[in-house]
Amino acid sequence: MRILVTNDDGIAAPGLVTLEAIAAALSDDVWVVAPAEEQSGAGHSLTLSQPMRLHTLGARRFAVRGTPTDCVMMALGAVLTEHKPDLILSGVNRGGNLAEDVTYSGTVSAAMEGCLAGIRSIALSQVMADYSVGKEDFSPAAEHGADVVTRILGIDWPSGVLVNVNFPPGPVQGVRVTEQGFRDYGNIRMEKRTDPRGFPYYWHSYGREPSTPGHRTDLEAMHDGMISVTPLHLDMTHHATMAALAARF
Repeated sequence: MRILVTNDDGIAAPGLVTLEAIAAALSDDVWVVAPAEEQSGAGHSLTLSQPMRLHTLGARRFAVRGTPTDCVMMALGAVLTEHKPDLILSGVNRGGNLAEDVTYSGTVSAAMEGCLAGIRSIALSQVMADYSVGKEDFSPAAEHGADVVTRILGIDWPSGVLVNVNFPPGPVQGVRVTEQGFRDYGNIRMEKRTDPRGFPYYWHSYGREPSTPGHRTDLEAMHDGMISVTPLHLDMTHHATMAALAARF
């Protein structure tokens, strides 16, 4: 089985080391094509207004000056042209990709691109108890990742579907198949600061957003110390509203 490994935290990210180990436990044919720099929050974006650069870092290991989606497209269109991967693994992200995070996530978007190409794709993310640099703990993903991926691969799933896996901070209490949750973010907050020259600049302000866990959501799974396994599909059509619109028009 040929596995393509990618991420959005960049080629030097510690989570990528974890994912490579997971992939190596499943196959001896593992290829890495990841962003040269961090691309968190890039979503399903493409680099269209400037050229992309592909850097060979070693055997089966490449860095791309571009987004996670660019990396998957580069892997399929320029690196693995004769023998496409059988599986794409994206992650392990530094932080969860839960609820509406999936709409922003470069990690999930890389899996989406693989899904669009007809390749089974899984996104993996690790929720942290401490996000301080150097204190990130990927051990839940490292311990359980290969088994979770193996179990997922043991079933057939239709085209247009990818699987989003989130690992809670340890200790892990089990695995739960979940729905995508939804948070109540309230007001959008931008933190204003001043640079050394006196000019204002802004950061997105991340507080403790109140969440509204529902029945068996990915958010609830994290609260319960469970690994969440969420199937997502690319067809975003809301079929129930189609009837109302059709009657209107």
